[in-house]
Amino acid sequence: MKNQEVADLLNKISALLELKGENRFKVIAYAEAARRIENLSTPIENLYREGKLNQIPGVGQSIAEKIKDFLETGKSAYLEELTREVPEELIELEKVPGVGPKVALLLFKELGIKNLGDLEKALSSNLLRNLPRLGPKSEENIKRGLETLKRRSARIPLGHALPLAEELVQFLKQFPFVKQVEACGSLRRMKETIGDLDILVASREEEKTMKAFTGWPEVQEVLAVGPTKSSVLTKSALQVDLRVVRPDSFGSALQYFTGSQAHNIKLREIAIKKGLKLNEYGVFRVEDDKKIAGETEEEVYSALDLPWIPPELREDQGEIERAKAGDLPALVELKDIKGDLHVHSDWSDGTSTIEEMVKQAKAMGYEYLAICDHAQSLGVAGGLTWEKFKEQGKIIQEISQREDFHVLWGLEANILAEGDLDFPEETLKKFQIVVAGVHSAFRQSKEKMTERIVKAIQKGVIHILSHPTGRLIEKRDPYEVDVESILKAAQKNRTSMEINSSPERLDLRDLDCRKAKEEYGIKMAINTDAHSRENLSLIKFGVAVARRGWLEKKDVLNTYSWDDLQGWLKKERD
Repeated sequence: MKNQEVADLLNKISALLELKGENRFKVIAYAEAARRIENLSTPIENLYREGKLNQIPGVGQSIAEKIKDFLETGKSAYLEELTREVPEELIELEKVPGVGPKVALLLFKELGIKNLGDLEKALSSNLLRNLPRLGPKSEENIKRGLETLKRRSARIPLGHALPLAEELVQFLKQFPFVKQVEACGSLRRMKETIGDLDILVASREEEKTMKAFTGWPEVQEVLAVGPTKSSVLTKSALQVDLRVVRPDSFGSALQYFTGSQAHNIKLREIAIKKGLKLNEYGVFRVEDDKKIAGETEEEVYSALDLPWIPPELREDQGEIERAKAGDLPALVELKDIKGDLHVHSDWSDGTSTIEEMVKQAKAMGYEYLAICDHAQSLGVAGGLTWEKFKEQGKIIQEISQREDFHVLWGLEANILAEGDLDFPEETLKKFQIVVAGVHSAFRQSKEKMTERIVKAIQKGVIHILSHPTGRLIEKRDPYEVDVESILKAAQKNRTSMEINSSPERLDLRDLDCRKAKEEYGIKMAINTDAHSRENLSLIKFGVAVARRGWLEKKDVLNTYSWDDLQGWLKKERD
C-alpha cells in the first residue's frame, strides 16, 4: 500500500510551495490531500487503477496528475522541478523554532544555508545578525531553537507522552486556583505518536497558574511565558504548552484545542450555517454576538445539534455525519476488558512467574488470562519444546485451581518463513488457545510475506494473529504485507486479529481495525503481549487503538465472559 508514500510526497510539495511563497490556498490544498490519503483504508494504487483518484476528498485534477505520475514512475517530476528552485533540505531547516519558511528562504538566498549543519556553522560565526529583518536577538532565538530541535525527536510515542501528561495534570490539580485541567491535542485523541504536549487549564488567576506550571519539577527550560500561554521543555526533551482560559470557556477551548483541525473545520461550517460563530471562547450568535455555549464540550456540541463526540473519533472520518444521524458507535471501554489473551511468563522470555501474572490479573478484576509462551523455533526467546509445554500445562492447571481463576494454557507459535508453524496441527489443537505471529525474516517481499501469513491462517488452528504487521513505532517499519489479503483469510478461517497494546507496537493500527470490523466482521483481541506483571497495565493503550478504530464492546473478543469465550474458542476450533 503506497498511501503513506503518496502522503509524504504531497506534504513535501506543500512545504516547498510554502517556502517559495506560493498562494496559501495552494499550500493548504496539498497538505489536506496528504492528510486524506494518509487516512485512507483503501490502497491508493487500487483507486488509481479504477480511475477514482478524483473521488478522494481534497484531490482535484492537478493533484491527481501528480499522484498518477508518482505511481507510474516512482518519482515526481513536479517535486524535482520545485527542488531546482528551493532545496528540499530547507524543509528541515524551517522546523527550527524561530526560523519558519520566510527566514529559511532568506538564510538560503543570503548565506547559502541549506541544512542544519550550515545553520550551526553560521550561528557560530554570528553571521545571521547582519541579515535584513534579523539582528542579535533573532540570532540568539534561532540558536536556542536549534539546540531545542537537536534535543527532541519529531514525534513522541503515546506510551512515553501519556504518563508525563498524567503526572503534570495531577501536579496542577493540587493548586486551588486551578479549577479544571485536561491534556488536549493529539494526546487526548490518543494518536500513536504526538508532537508537543498541550495542556488546558481553567482558572481566573492566570499569573499564579503560569508560575505553578513553570515550577513543575520536570521542567528543564522555560521557553516562553505569557498571560494565557506558556511553553517549557521537560527533562525528557518534550515541549509542553499550557493555555489558560476562564471557566466559562473551558468546554469550547477543550474542544478547540483537542482537534483535529479537520474535525474543527467541519464544526465551524455547521455553526456558520446555523448563524453561529464557534471558536475557543464559546459558541456565539452572529446577529447579536451573544454567547450561548462554552462551559462544557457537551453544550458546545449540543448548540450545533450534535451529541458529544468522543475525542478518539475526531479525525473527520465520518464521525460528524454519523453523529447527525444519531448513529455513533458505543466505543469499547477499559472496564469492558475481562482478560488478556496473550502474555508471557518466565518459562520463555518473560520476567514474572505464571503465578505472579495470575495474581496481577486477578487484582485488575479479570476473569481469565492466557499464558502464551514462545514455541521452540524461537530459541532467542527461550522457546519451549512440546515436552516443556506439557509440563507447563500441568502447572497452569494447578495454579488455576489454587487461585480459583481461569488460566488458559496457550502458546505463541512462530509463523516460519514458508508459512509453517512450530508444531504439527494435531499438537497445536491440544492447547486451549493458539496465538501465532511473525518473529523473523521480516524482509521478505510483500507477496512472499502475505503468502506466508495467509498459509499459516489457513491451517485453521490459529485463534489470534499476533502483532499482524510487525511494526515497532519510530524503530521499525511494518513488514511489507497485503493487509487486505490477511483480513480476507482471517474472515474465512474465523481468526481474530490482535491489537497489541505495547506502546511500541500498537499493531493492528486503528484504520485497519476499522476495516476489519466494518468490511470483514472480524473479532479483535486487545492483548498486552506482557512479559512482566507490570506490563499488564498497558492494556489501556490497546483500548485507545480500538476506540480510534471505532470498535464497540461486541467487536472485542476479550470483553466476552468466560463462558462466552469458551464457546468462541470451541467454535473456532471445530
